[in-house]
Amino acid sequence: MTTESAPAPHHHRAVAVPSAVTALHPPRRTARHRHRAARAVRRSTTARYGPAAGLLTADALALALTAALLLPSLPWPAALLVPALLVQPAAHACRGLYRPRLSPSALAEIPALAGLALLQWLLLAEATAAWNASLAVDKAVLALAVAVQTGLCTGARALLYVTRRLAAARRPRSVLVIGTGPLAPQVTAALADHPGYGMRPVGLVGGGPADPACSLPLLTTAEDVGRAVVQNAVRHAVFTEQPGTDHESAALVALFAQAGVRQWLVDGGATTGNRWYRAASPDHLWGFAVQPLHGGLHRPVARAVKRAIDTVLAGLVLLAAAPVLAVCALAVRLSDGPGVIFRQERIGLDGRPFTLLKFRTLAPADDHESATRWNIAYDHRMSATGSVLRRTSLDELPQLWNVVRGDMSLVGPRPERPYYVGRFSHTHPGYAARHRMPVGITGLAQVHGLRGDTSIEERARFDNHYIETWSPWQDLCIMARTAVSLFRLGGS
Repeated sequence: MTTESAPAPHHHRAVAVPSAVTALHPPRRTARHRHRAARAVRRSTTARYGPAAGLLTADALALALTAALLLPSLPWPAALLVPALLVQPAAHACRGLYRPRLSPSALAEIPALAGLALLQWLLLAEATAAWNASLAVDKAVLALAVAVQTGLCTGARALLYVTRRLAAARRPRSVLVIGTGPLAPQVTAALADHPGYGMRPVGLVGGGPADPACSLPLLTTAEDVGRAVVQNAVRHAVFTEQPGTDHESAALVALFAQAGVRQWLVDGGATTGNRWYRAASPDHLWGFAVQPLHGGLHRPVARAVKRAIDTVLAGLVLLAAAPVLAVCALAVRLSDGPGVIFRQERIGLDGRPFTLLKFRTLAPADDHESATRWNIAYDHRMSATGSVLRRTSLDELPQLWNVVRGDMSLVGPRPERPYYVGRFSHTHPGYAARHRMPVGITGLAQVHGLRGDTSIEERARFDNHYIETWSPWQDLCIMARTAVSLFRLGGS
């Protein structure tokens, strides 16, 4: 297997406005200001994770109250309801009921809440009846449980949404609006006129406003944006154009992600002349379709899930493959002499270098050749053992230790050497952005045959698609396809 690619977003430069920076509010350099800054960080963390935590608590309380009301009618011990309390958050999370939204609606969530409640109570009832027939429950009781739980969940969520809307209007968060077209000033006006969204526009990025009456500062450089984010404690960034793949956009999106700024994409749809547009979600910003923007695993929960899967599976595979590792190491030692493990610097997550481990299949002439020579899969200096290891990809097995250490993931963009990362980043748009995801032993590009001396542009395209559509199930599918491909004796 080899190594490669990923895209980056896009931000248009605006005409410089000298007064843009002076309109920002400079921070006070005092001890009191530092304490306020620390409190702001804590409030930011609460604002980011508080909504999901509140919804999770509301759902758990609704389920617990439902169980308490119906327990006299159920022949079950109270302990049997514990699995339901554990399964409910996972089911709701998979259904997207904890995702951030600008215009959440409890009424719109009723079908999902009712469907999951029905599934949950039916599974619990069937499993209990299969274990002990005397604990079977009448279907009318189950229907009542579903109705009560759905009603309580809906009511709790509605109350939470109203409370949040009122709190957001009292204490709005600073927001930057990014875009050059007429949609940017319209979105800015909507946010200013409707404080219930909890967003107070403090600047425009990327172009001048269509409305001359707009008094917001225009931010024309990355330095201006970075200063505005810090000085105004910006917590939201609203893009009115799809981020592109140029270097400026990549830097802008990375800056927001590093500062913990939540990013949104607004689309005007028919408002901007696109009648065939279909919104990706029902969420909206005063009639404009809106969806959260995230770079792959910038979601902490997703990153934690992926890391847990990697650690467990890599550890189990290392134990199971220990005899194979020993045989490969012995074969390399007998065939090619000392130096069984080959170490090479590669670029990983966020552009950080790490040392990649492989079984040695070829002794390069010097360090320069190792760092800069491209595909040497058919080098005449390669021994028969090295050729077999390459063709079967067994030379990649030591990278399981890289996964356990946290340098890599089981699935992700393949890591490349620093020399080629610099070279490809200049010639292929978006290549550098693939480092927003942990690099992997295998990836979506590799299972589509893009390994060895194949198109870097196509690999980057597949890597970025993988990052933007990541899910645990997709990782499992790629691992299964990789296992099948090993029997085809391909090489890298």
